[in-house]
Amino acid sequence: MSIDLESLAALDAVVRHGGFGRAAQHLHKVQSAVSYQVRKLEEQLGLPLLDREGYRVRLTPAGEALLAEGRRLLGHADRFEALARQFIDGWEPRLLLVADGILPLDAVFLALKALADEHVPTRVQVKIEFMFGVQYRFEKERADLMIVKDYEPDRQLHAEPLPEIECVLCTSPEHPLAAAGEVDLALLQEHVELTVQDSSDRGDDRHMFGGDRVYYLSGFSAKQQALHMGLGFGWMPLYLVADQLARGELVEVRYRGGSRYRFTPVLVQRLDKPPGRAGQRLAELLRRGARLEGAPGSPA
Repeated sequence: MSIDLESLAALDAVVRHGGFGRAAQHLHKVQSAVSYQVRKLEEQLGLPLLDREGYRVRLTPAGEALLAEGRRLLGHADRFEALARQFIDGWEPRLLLVADGILPLDAVFLALKALADEHVPTRVQVKIEFMFGVQYRFEKERADLMIVKDYEPDRQLHAEPLPEIECVLCTSPEHPLAAAGEVDLALLQEHVELTVQDSSDRGDDRHMFGGDRVYYLSGFSAKQQALHMGLGFGWMPLYLVADQLARGELVEVRYRGGSRYRFTPVLVQRLDKPPGRAGQRLAELLRRGARLEGAPGSPA
């Protein structure tokens, strides 16, 4: 059975406005047209929906139950039309962002909250990857945006730099490297190195030290826990461990080749698939959030 929403709206108007005449005025129709639509709905359902015996029309018991459900249908239809109008106005139905897990995610979460607060209709999905896996996932799934550490330039992509991130080589104060003073590569290679798994299966991070014992972990939270337990040594983004270094819960490994390095993450968009209104707004919010995180005195 196919329900005529226009007839359902006519029934709703008759009940809300107390009669066919006022309902007709509200709907900008002649009274006979409204009466015809309600009759047509009753015939379609095979049930009387209105009691017309008294001075004022009233819903029958069946009419009350059906109109209650019908009003939900009308509400869904209104939202359906509103959503369609938003997409016509340039909002994308879906948007996929791939982000590198080494980066501060506060900017991403604040951007998503802003989109929700602004009632943006686009369904946004965020996937967290690591190292070369970020661009691998971006290309494989034809994602719309990515924030990436290890970016490989492509003529079909537009990349813009974000504020620098600093990384520090660290370990537990109980680890042998903590008391070793200045260390060279050979000494580092004698100990377990902790790193995050590259989800693209392309190989090791170029900042790894080439030792025989390497533990590949699922993310920086697991890596941080392993460092605290004295399991090994490894690179960590400074914003994640600055407080622990200051309190002595972790210590910086004094590597002769340099115990710190900086990199510039980039925000990437497709040139062959220009972002719609949601993509443009999300990119704007991510830029703003990254600038705030990288500002002097910020928690990052």
